[in-house]
Amino acid sequence: MSEVHDVIIVGSGPAGYTAAIYAARANLKPVLFQGMQPGGQLTITTDVENFPGYPKGIMGPEMMEEFKEQAERFGTEIKFEEINEFDFSKRPFTLKSDFGEFKANAVILSTGASARLLGLENESKLMGHGVSACATCDGAFFPDKEVLVIGGGDSAMEEANYLTRFASKVTIVHRREEFRASNIMVDRAKANPKIAWELNKGLDDILAGDDGKVRAVMLKDTKTGEVSELATDGVFIAIGHVPNSHYFKDQLETDENGYVVVNNGTHTSVEGVFACGDLMDHVYRQAITAAGTGCMAAIDAERWLEEQSHAVPAETQA
Repeated sequence: MSEVHDVIIVGSGPAGYTAAIYAARANLKPVLFQGMQPGGQLTITTDVENFPGYPKGIMGPEMMEEFKEQAERFGTEIKFEEINEFDFSKRPFTLKSDFGEFKANAVILSTGASARLLGLENESKLMGHGVSACATCDGAFFPDKEVLVIGGGDSAMEEANYLTRFASKVTIVHRREEFRASNIMVDRAKANPKIAWELNKGLDDILAGDDGKVRAVMLKDTKTGEVSELATDGVFIAIGHVPNSHYFKDQLETDENGYVVVNNGTHTSVEGVFACGDLMDHVYRQAITAAGTGCMAAIDAERWLEEQSHAVPAETQA
């Protein structure tokens, strides 16, 4: 029979590693599955300057390695595997990877979210080198530069307005003249003198300079098909995020966009399953807030497990 762990943590970004640190220090002997992108979205981020405790900044992958080392220091068992099957129908819960089956009394989900991208080859190749999916993460790296924002929803308008704090010019590129964004967000963007517009245009390619960073884009007119080059220092993709909930979405309550719904902290709709980080947070999506919810999930799991250990078995109740 498989060993039953106190807690299994699925995902290894700031939320997962923080949950592991707290769970390990509570002597829960957590097992953490890193998944296929150990460290989460921070592994494709270059400099991180807004995380407290790093006054000189730190590279995203280096930060995640330090998180990992701290989790291991307290006894977290870390596995470089991806859990691809979940059974939350009964306890202990059963999780499966391509390499085995694992059981746990409590599960903390920190599988994060992935930026929805356009699928261009150079988009992923230049991520962190002028291409970004997070203005609040990377906007400060473009002081007095000209950048583009791709998208037509509220997030695109919000990112464009935010980027005007740093960039000298922000151009919103959108495939249509109409926007999915709310009128108030569009009006706010149109009132900003630093924001320009390239409407009825789609991003066809991203070009790199000799330094390996973004130097220009190719825009395709959605009406005429004409392709033109536009010089730019940065490209911010703002077409939304996709929470990584597909493996267990049918077993947990999620909102219309797939984010796991939590109550009373990090409790999901299944007792004993907890969610933290970008998997349940579609508002802030920052490393520091993810770490905070990871701490919350570990404490919630610890307290829930303690309650279970003192629960009176049903067959002994009067």
